Amino acid sequence: MFKTLSGRFLILTIIFVMLAEVLIFVPSVARFREDYLLARLERAQIASLALLADDMIDQTLEIELLENAGVFNVVLRRDEMRQLMLSSPIPSPITATYDLRDPSAYELISDALMRLVRSEDEIIRVIGSPTRDAGLLIEVTMMTGPLRMAMLDYGMRILVLSAVISIVTAGLLFLAVRRLLVVPIKGVVQHMKSYAEAPEDARRIITPEADVTELREAEDALQSMQTELTSLLRQKERLAQLGAAVAKISHDLRNILTTTQLIADRMEMSEDPKVKRAAPKLVNSISRAVTLCESTLTFGRSEEPPPALTRLPLAGLVEEVLDSERLAESEVPVTYRAEIPPEMVVRCDPEQLHRVLSNLVRNARQAIASRKEPGEVVIGAREDEAAWVVDVRDTGPGLPKKALEHLFTPFQGGTRKGGTGLGLAISAELIRGHGGTLELTRSDGTGTVFTISLPKGQAIPTEVADDFPLAVRTGSH
Repeated sequence: MFKTLSGRFLILTIIFVMLAEVLIFVPSVARFREDYLLARLERAQIASLALLADDMIDQTLEIELLENAGVFNVVLRRDEMRQLMLSSPIPSPITATYDLRDPSAYELISDALMRLVRSEDEIIRVIGSPTRDAGLLIEVTMMTGPLRMAMLDYGMRILVLSAVISIVTAGLLFLAVRRLLVVPIKGVVQHMKSYAEAPEDARRIITPEADVTELREAEDALQSMQTELTSLLRQKERLAQLGAAVAKISHDLRNILTTTQLIADRMEMSEDPKVKRAAPKLVNSISRAVTLCESTLTFGRSEEPPPALTRLPLAGLVEEVLDSERLAESEVPVTYRAEIPPEMVVRCDPEQLHRVLSNLVRNARQAIASRKEPGEVVIGAREDEAAWVVDVRDTGPGLPKKALEHLFTPFQGGTRKGGTGLGLAISAELIRGHGGTLELTRSDGTGTVFTISLPKGQAIPTEVADDFPLAVRTGSH
């Protein structure tokens, strides 16, 4: 029970209420002591008035008056004269004197606590003001035993009453907390368990119903998270189905491209100058297509393979990407331009970076075509001590609002009508594999800019990759 929220709340409530009662108990006992002593002074004054009414009372009546007042003697000061009105033998010396005419709260509380602590039966002197201005002061001597017993009896009654109040208050608060907080929290937990059993089932998504603001906010957040998770799980299932289908297609396509590659290899032996000039580009394109098909066959088993980093002149790779796009048919004229420092060498996976730049340039060309006005695509690059930065700029109409909301999300971040958004999602994943970032730097009516940042990290290898196409490594075509 003590490990539950309601159980701990019950214990804390009892503790805090008891603490509050203790803070009330101390001044209450001090007040009781003061009233007790004032009552003895009042009784003593009444006894002294009896003596004033009849100056000739016998000793037996005097003793009876003192016993009724609960004191040993009474001194009444009237008209600047101090008179011993009633007296009887005092069994022991007076140990303390208390003046109740104008005591401070601190004095009353400290004297009361001291009396509770001291169990000895002592003789004390008490001084007070007579009631109804019947004199200047009245003074009595009395035993402390009856006073202490009365204080203990009063204190026990206060403590018992405090305990009852604490238990009743804690019980009511326990029921209230259980009804208002614990039960709704258990309902949220039950919803979470039910949802965990079948997260693809949208019927198990929680419906916010709590009246408490904080619980309602928690239910709203849980509903949003469950809705998003269910959507992602369904998307993941669709991606898995798509991956299986693409893998089958890639298997057959790879066989077709292998045959095409053998034919392209023979074309390189042609004596026709145009064929000899076009053949290397055709061979490179077919090689990349075959590599892509082989990578697709492993897509269902893992993510993109880690990049094989090598040292690469960037200008040659960019020119090859732009040359491939220049061969593509376009409804409007598109100009391609590279602004790459000739000496810039980057560390990357050549095939993966080629895919990323091809995706970005292709998207830029399609964006310009959608405006139906001539445009320009520019690939620029720069570097600093930390990274190589590559920008892909176009003069298209900018990205639609819907695409900006889910830019790098498959099937949601398509930049054109009918697009799947896979190109940008794959590109971002490939760049992340390099330890870098792919970001949308600008998109408005004047065009769009995507920025690739590749961290330099450790020192670049001194050798240039030998397995990359010669046309890329040398920058020649």
